[in-house]
Amino acid sequence: MFQAFLIKYGEIGVKGKNRYVFEDALVARMKQVLYHVDGTFQITKEQGRIYVEAEGAFDYEETVASLQRVFGIVGICPVVLVEDRGFEELSRDVMEYMHRMYEGVTKTFKVHTRRANKHYPMDSMEVNAELGGRILEQFPGLKVDVHAPDILLQIELRSHICIYSEVIPGPGGMPLGTNGRSMLLLSGGIDSPVAGYMVAKRGVYIDATYFHAPPYTSERAKEKVVDLAKKVARYTGPIRLHVVNFTDIQMYIYDRCPHDELTIIMRRYMMRIAQQIAEDTGCLALITGESIGQVASQTVPSLVATNDVCTLPVFRPLIAFDKEDIVSVAKKIDTYEISILPFEDCCTTFVAKHPVTKPQVERIRRSEQALSEKIEDMVKEALDTREVIQVR
Repeated sequence: MFQAFLIKYGEIGVKGKNRYVFEDALVARMKQVLYHVDGTFQITKEQGRIYVEAEGAFDYEETVASLQRVFGIVGICPVVLVEDRGFEELSRDVMEYMHRMYEGVTKTFKVHTRRANKHYPMDSMEVNAELGGRILEQFPGLKVDVHAPDILLQIELRSHICIYSEVIPGPGGMPLGTNGRSMLLLSGGIDSPVAGYMVAKRGVYIDATYFHAPPYTSERAKEKVVDLAKKVARYTGPIRLHVVNFTDIQMYIYDRCPHDELTIIMRRYMMRIAQQIAEDTGCLALITGESIGQVASQTVPSLVATNDVCTLPVFRPLIAFDKEDIVSVAKKIDTYEISILPFEDCCTTFVAKHPVTKPQVERIRRSEQALSEKIEDMVKEALDTREVIQVR
């Protein structure tokens, strides 16, 4: 029955005179995801509404699933679009819709009409009352409830008429590309893919940096991260994944620095490298999956010590999340099962038995002086030899 969808958005509607910028970004992203769906689609904007119309046969389930991964959409409404041929024709179209959707059901309903076409000869209340009466006559199982109906039948009177009663939830947020680009520090764990998803949901394009430490981390650990990036890319669009060989830097820090400070100092060098890549590639901020107190390197003093080396903003969208909250989102975006695969990353390979939980920035800086100028050459080599993988 459905050949079209009405797309509802949220925050975009309060953007004022530049709302069209966000609408255009939303339409562009919808075109990208629907390009890979079986079918041909036409996307149009009309008076604060966005419609997706299928030309001929198409895969309904795949279409809905794809639109549910487009940030900025809060609702996907399968609609019947009809021409304005007078109220009697509209009534017949509505009755046919109700027969196909709700024949034989026992529920409550309400008719809600929006009269955007002010030349329509009946006002909204008259349309509601007349259609409601006819539905009651033809569907004995339906009863009116104007406060909390099971079925909200919506009629929009515009240049054409839109009939719908189902709203499939979208992901919300802001359209991709409306808030620049940021660099995600992506590991093989549960947290960082969720962090990337959440920042992308605010309209930010995502690139990613992964720190690989062969032979202490296997090639399968790297493949795991690529698989995670693919899952995230379903929502964020293509991701440039920068794979940095961190082995020499990690071993040098291990040999030269106090072992209770290893995690913090390694983390500081990861941030330095990720920031350099971000600046070289036009990213405006860094993104991490840190949550206060989750591990020793994520206490507030530890985060202060890590931030000490950064000049770019560091976004930590999970900062106040419980682990259960993070896992819930990971399962929603289908990254959880990959994240728990037993392949170690470099963050877990050289963990001290008793890591410092309240590091002092000045003391960490003094410890780093033992690394001499050699560490700068290692960082430069790591940057120069990094692998860039285009993840789609």
